[in-house]
Amino acid sequence: MKRARGLARALLPAALAALVACTPQAPPAPTNSRVAQFGELPDWRGYWIAEGMLSDISGYTADGPTAPLRMEFQGADAPWKPEQRAKIEAMVPALVAAAAKGKSTGWGYPMMMQSFAPMQFLITPGETLVMNFYRDVRHVYTDGRSHPKPDDLWPTPWGDSIGHWEGDTLVIDTIAVQRPGILFVPFPLVSEKARYIERIRRVSADRMESQFTIEDPETLTGPWTFKLAYVRQPALDRLIHEAFDNDRVEVDAQGELLTIKPPQR
Repeated sequence: MKRARGLARALLPAALAALVACTPQAPPAPTNSRVAQFGELPDWRGYWIAEGMLSDISGYTADGPTAPLRMEFQGADAPWKPEQRAKIEAMVPALVAAAAKGKSTGWGYPMMMQSFAPMQFLITPGETLVMNFYRDVRHVYTDGRSHPKPDDLWPTPWGDSIGHWEGDTLVIDTIAVQRPGILFVPFPLVSEKARYIERIRRVSADRMESQFTIEDPETLTGPWTFKLAYVRQPALDRLIHEAFDNDRVEVDAQGELLTIKPPQR
């Protein structure tokens, strides 16, 4: 009997240790360093629209239907190579006629950064997400990684983006953009070998500014640099993604103005 009790006392600590090891453990509490990393990040909460692109239900901006769109990506001042400028000018009628098509698959990059669609920035220490109304999503990795090696890299509509913080400025380096968009349809304005550098910072409670530089030896004679701005929309309290079930926007018969199709009977 004494031997049995002694054996039980010897086995009890091992049994308790095994029980603790098998018990599901709660996730570790955030470390002070992790909390500190979040505390150092800028506050970009809210919903933002590119300056000059806010429109009403008609689809037009406050400047009216005949005003030119304030879209830097049209490239009026870009340092195009002569053959690329001629190509773009020849494509303009077809581009306008095709406008308002293809939005349901997203507008892609870089057009999503200057469009009618509200955007949201979700910032974490290792990654910033940029999302818009039309389900475009950019992953900007800020964890120190590099772009994938050429054998592992393939173009997508949103490219491959890595970034880093310089104070309150997010510097983004994007490559491998598939058929970079112009106006409302995918169009190879620059080649898939283009590199895009953005420097985005919040300058006031309701305004962010970005310096945009595009380099592309195939279509440009030098760097193409311009500035964009984003205005916070306090009336929006959530980002609702458009399902396009009720999208009846089309271009008129002359291929010039947006119109609304009659509802189907």
